[in-house]
Amino acid sequence: MAGDARGLPALGPGITLFRRWRDQALVREFHDRLRAQVRERLGRDAEPTAGVIDSQSVRADAVVGADSRGFDGGKQINGRKRHVVVDTLGLLLAVMVTAADIGDRAAAQVLLARVADAHHRLALVWADGGYTGSLVEHCLAALALVLAIVKRSNDMRGFVVLPKRWIVERLFAHLMRSRRLARDFERRTTSAEAMVYWSMTMVMTRRLARSPRGRA
Repeated sequence: MAGDARGLPALGPGITLFRRWRDQALVREFHDRLRAQVRERLGRDAEPTAGVIDSQSVRADAVVGADSRGFDGGKQINGRKRHVVVDTLGLLLAVMVTAADIGDRAAAQVLLARVADAHHRLALVWADGGYTGSLVEHCLAALALVLAIVKRSNDMRGFVVLPKRWIVERLFAHLMRSRRLARDFERRTTSAEAMVYWSMTMVMTRRLARSPRGRA
């Protein structure tokens, strides 16, 4: 195997290309252009006005360092957490990967600011009870964004599909069907985020390829 001047193995062309696309944000740009096409194919505006936020804790592989992994006590998972915002079609608007011990509200404050900056028409985001508190007021005052909490009734027992929440849960189900995303294998959180965008890119390309014009 060829090496560089330091005697280290040379990177394969695929790895080099992935890093370039990741570092120059081309992965996300390609993904976002496809999302706009899917929305328009379904008769929607390219830019969404509403979305759903949630998080998913996943176990981390041994390559994930202590600086970006943690323990989610609620889910009993040692690894990382994927914080996502999707539109009402279940298409990804943004993802942020953190250590699993980072709270949902703390991560949401950063993620929602990014989403609001990128999607100026976004006015409403649904969330579960884990996002209550000062975050609701912060979103309205700082981001002009209504954060609507979808609460689970105390009378409910077992698994219950909650309004709007199922949309983001469907995305999580897809991610877990992707072998590369069944757990976190990436050393860098930016690589982990890029892999989520790639996974959703494949979903959208298949949808566009098999759908006749005007349907999806």
